[in-house]
Amino acid sequence: RGWSTGDHRRIVVLPDGPYLVYGGVPLRRKRKIVSAENDALTWKTGETLATEDTYALCRCGHSSSKPFCDGTHAVIGFDGTENAITRPYKELQHVHDGVGISAQRVGELCIHAAFCIGRTRPIAKMLDDTGDSDMRSNIMGRIDHCPSGSYSYALERGGDTIEPDLPQAVSVLEEEDGLASALWVTGGIPVLRADGRPLETR
Repeated sequence: RGWSTGDHRRIVVLPDGPYLVYGGVPLRRKRKIVSAENDALTWKTGETLATEDTYALCRCGHSSSKPFCDGTHAVIGFDGTENAITRPYKELQHVHDGVGISAQRVGELCIHAAFCIGRTRPIAKMLDDTGDSDMRSNIMGRIDHCPSGSYSYALERGGDTIEPDLPQAVSVLEEEDGLASALWVTGGIPVLRADGRPLETR
C-alpha cells in the first residue's frame, strides 16, 4: 500500500489484477514497420492516449476498453500469478561474440517481435560477419528495436552494455497484422511485482 502514495513514476502489479501506472507516465501506441519481405525494420510512434496521472492497464486480456482495465478480471476470476524468472539478467544470458561487438541473449524474455532475425538468418549467425561495420550497425539497430530486452550488446565481452536513450513511457505495441502484442516499458521506470519485489530495471 505504500506504493499507492506519491507521484514518482513506477508500475505496480496488483494481485490478480491490472498494472497500476503512477506518475503521469505517457501512454502511446507503436506500430511495427516491416519490409515487403516481412523483415522487421522499426517502430512508428502513433497517438498518445489520454490518461490520468494514475491509470490501470489490463493484465487479464478480457477488458472491453483495452489497453485500460475495466474490472473484468474480478468478474472472470483472473489468476494473475506471476511466473517470470527473477534471476538477474547476467546470470541467464548467453554470450555470442563478434568483431567489435558482444551480444548477450536471454531467450526466456523473447516475445517474438522478430527484430533479431535478419532477412535470411538470426543475429547469432550475423555475428560471423561483424568484421564489416555495416553488419555491426545492423545488429546494433536490431537489438535497439527489440522491445523485450531479450538481447543486449557491448563493444567487447564483459564490457558496459550499450542501450538506446529511450523516454519514460509505456507503449502499446501493434504487430504488422494490426493485433496488439505487448506493453513496452522504457526509460528505466521501476516495476514492482504483486509480492512487492522489484523487477530488474534495464
